[in-house]
Amino acid sequence: MKILMLTPYLPYPLLSGGQIRSFNLLRKLSKKHEITLFSFIRNQEETKYKTELLKFCKEVKMFRRRPAWSWINILLSGFSAYPFLVSIYYSRSLKKAIASELKKENFDLIHSETFYVMPNIPKTDVPVLLAEQTIEYLVYKHFVNTVKFLPLKLLLNLDVLKIKFWEKYFWKKAKKVVAMSEADKKVMLDLVPELPVSIVPNGVDTDLFFKIKRKASQIPTVLFVGNFKWLQNREAVDELVQKVWPEIRKKFSKIKLWIVGRYPSPEIQAYQNQEITVSSDIDDIKKVYAESDVLLAPIYGPGGTRYKILEAMASGLPVVTTSCGIEGLGAVDGVHAIFGDGPKELAAQTINVLSDEKLRQKLVENGKNLIKADYDWAIIANHLDMLYQQVSARK
Repeated sequence: MKILMLTPYLPYPLLSGGQIRSFNLLRKLSKKHEITLFSFIRNQEETKYKTELLKFCKEVKMFRRRPAWSWINILLSGFSAYPFLVSIYYSRSLKKAIASELKKENFDLIHSETFYVMPNIPKTDVPVLLAEQTIEYLVYKHFVNTVKFLPLKLLLNLDVLKIKFWEKYFWKKAKKVVAMSEADKKVMLDLVPELPVSIVPNGVDTDLFFKIKRKASQIPTVLFVGNFKWLQNREAVDELVQKVWPEIRKKFSKIKLWIVGRYPSPEIQAYQNQEITVSSDIDDIKKVYAESDVLLAPIYGPGGTRYKILEAMASGLPVVTTSCGIEGLGAVDGVHAIFGDGPKELAAQTINVLSDEKLRQKLVENGKNLIKADYDWAIIANHLDMLYQQVSARK
């Protein structure tokens, strides 16, 4: 099939969950389909990655996204029905280029990654598959709930309502909607009961992560991994350091906490001490998993599936997280991972994993089996390919 794919970021390099997902799907789907990629970039420096993407795409067309806090975006958001998130990604030049491409080529399908780039798709008879990496209005609502200044809170709540409206609007515009998890699908169907939605979760490059050789550590190392652009990761690391970590330290004379992630705030960097290491410039995440003993993820915010939990399982690293953190993965408590809600329970479960070799081995083996059965990118791409066939057949 001929597919036009539209993404809000360039799918390379692999610096974010969205980039990891799009790149690996391109890599697998290009074996069966001819893909023309339209992507937003933040700066001209990103154009150097075009060569890597041309290995899997017929064409790669890049469009510069306006800086988030430009006057145009602020005016569009303040004086139009669009929320700030949609305003950032609206581009007349991109819409014109897509219209031209649709006239030039006979595409079978348009794949839109996220709803907020869909205003750039002109009126067309080509069916659209919309992949939603998370329920955006819930993510923003979670952030707004933390805002204390009332006038700002009211203004941001208005934007949340706009996001919710347009999210539902574009779901209904698509021939097929893809959710990352059963929980996300349920939210969608509660809002739009007749929505044609299927689940295509995130995956793992098993060729890469299954090869990791674990290194025996003299001092137990607890790992947290997350991109600190996201509020739920900042909240998680604060809870870990302030409430969970003191309980864990009581049980071990020597133990280390390793916090890894891009864009750590000054407050997160300030957690660094003799026992706690904060790293933001890790080139090879595989090394991090190989040198740790347990992944601890006290995540309570909404959204999708957690890449780092999938990667940890694939790497042979046992996982302790919340019921929210594991949501959508199909993991069973005590079988594939250990769940705990609240600081004391998370601490107790982490201590159990570090102290019980038999439990660790069970979690490692079962976690890898879960990844192999359900989350290899080849399996994920096949799920998506079946949806492509369904959607294009409806033309």
